[in-house]
Amino acid sequence: MSQSPDKQQFIADVYNIVSQIPCGKVLTYGAIARLAGWPNHSRMVGWALRTVGSSLMIPCHRVVNSQGRMAPMWAEQAEMLRNEGVVFRKHPHDNCVDLSSSLWHPED
Repeated sequence: MSQSPDKQQFIADVYNIVSQIPCGKVLTYGAIARLAGWPNHSRMVGWALRTVGSSLMIPCHRVVNSQGRMAPMWAEQAEMLRNEGVVFRKHPHDNCVDLSSSLWHPED
């Protein structure tokens, strides 16, 4: 049976990691889960980010999926990222972040 993370600690770890993503960069749900020590819990990262209160000032808009897609039903996310200088793919029908140039590598 697979062990689950302590939810409060996991949320704190996710918030801590996301708060460190620099302006103009993004990180994926999966990378955040790995950095938090729970590599198979990327969906739980999404759940944790949905619970962020606006008063915490956590830059959740800097989190995308492994293909560079943004959160569904959050139209402002793309504009927020563009305003920070995040690069998007060139294809006109592909509203995805260009991970090759905008992905944050915290180990660097």
